[in-house]
Amino acid sequence: MDTEELHLPLSRTANERLHAMIPGGAHTYAKGDDQYPDNLAPVISHGSGAHVWDVDGNRYIEYGSGLRSVSLGHAHPRVIEAVRRELDRGSNFVRPSIVEVEAAERFLATVPTADMVKFAKNGSDATTAAVRLARAATGRPRVALCADHPFFSVDDWFIGTTPMSAGIPAETNDLTVTFPYGDLAATEEVLTRYQDEVACLILEPATHTEPPPGYLAGLRELADRHGCVLIFDEMITGLRWSEAGAQGLYGVVPDLSTFGKALGNGFAVSALAGRRELMERGGLRHSGDRVFLLSTTHGAETHSLAAAMAVLTTYVQEGVTARLHALGERLAAGVREAAATMGVGEHVVVRGRASNLVFATLDENGQPSQEYRTLFLRRLLAGGVLAPSFVVSSALDDADIDHTVDVVAQACAVYRKALDAADPTPWLAGRPVKPVFRRSA
Repeated sequence: MDTEELHLPLSRTANERLHAMIPGGAHTYAKGDDQYPDNLAPVISHGSGAHVWDVDGNRYIEYGSGLRSVSLGHAHPRVIEAVRRELDRGSNFVRPSIVEVEAAERFLATVPTADMVKFAKNGSDATTAAVRLARAATGRPRVALCADHPFFSVDDWFIGTTPMSAGIPAETNDLTVTFPYGDLAATEEVLTRYQDEVACLILEPATHTEPPPGYLAGLRELADRHGCVLIFDEMITGLRWSEAGAQGLYGVVPDLSTFGKALGNGFAVSALAGRRELMERGGLRHSGDRVFLLSTTHGAETHSLAAAMAVLTTYVQEGVTARLHALGERLAAGVREAAATMGVGEHVVVRGRASNLVFATLDENGQPSQEYRTLFLRRLLAGGVLAPSFVVSSALDDADIDHTVDVVAQACAVYRKALDAADPTPWLAGRPVKPVFRRSA
């Protein structure tokens, strides 16, 4: 259908209601309507498998579901059944439930590179706990984070490094330093410059590019030599790279790692995992100073842990990671062929591991463009494809992929017209989409 046929009056009204009560109109900045074309930010009614429906009744094939958290598809039967079994048994008690034991055993069996695990509700709590633990273990104040990775935490030690640093003291910002991905020499220079001050190196072990040969092992050696803690943020790579995460795939064991996203298939659960010597500092069976590691009222809700166990079991028994890669490879090949056929193969670019695809929209000079992204998203939405990324879920089927590629081809035809005109403005129908991290609204 043509873009002009997509009308979202109920979504527009719902967005106004959202903004009236919720700062930013969403509970995650990446879900804000500023991330979508003007008046084309659907508000979701429900989802099933790889499809979602907005409040206006439009159906979409959805990618990047739940900011990559719903990797099995919405309302996955095994997950829902596991959750249902716990709902009438109580969700939270004054003492640990047996589900906590079972969930920890299942997680550590799936991620055998870790000795202990502690569950929480969101990724920020887990990464911040890892940083706190590293500082306690080393007695050092500074955090070294990878500057090429977009997000680690809502907490001050990271947000202070972004353009949205309002409200964070300069003294806090001064304690965070950065290093570039893939460059061991530059990382060692940082560690040498701040000799005996850096508590940890924290990074995503892989993103849209594979780690250079020997890089992760080199980081492991650097951390050991300089006496700092190596932390892998596996919020995205966990399960999607392998059932045991990127550490399982690449064979490099961090001191601490954090998991989330795919772990609960949409239910709120994250995990901090790592070496017993470090993790036990947040426990009761040691003689040193106690670390306030993670202590969350809802961190061990039984139904979320049951969801995590069902997800881990499904991944292992059904080979979900392999399916995600196969679906992603089919999608990437189709999108690249469609873009090339329409003469925009160097402008609509698919990047990343097959299980975690993103796309770049480049202008006539080959530079990233929010205007061309807006044009592209408008055409995808018009064709019934909701895709802030091309991150697949295992609920997609070949027909979904084929339809997506057809819609991409139509979008690329319009993209070619805009490139020929050297001006995408006539196809925007409003303001361009905006980056999440920016100083002003």
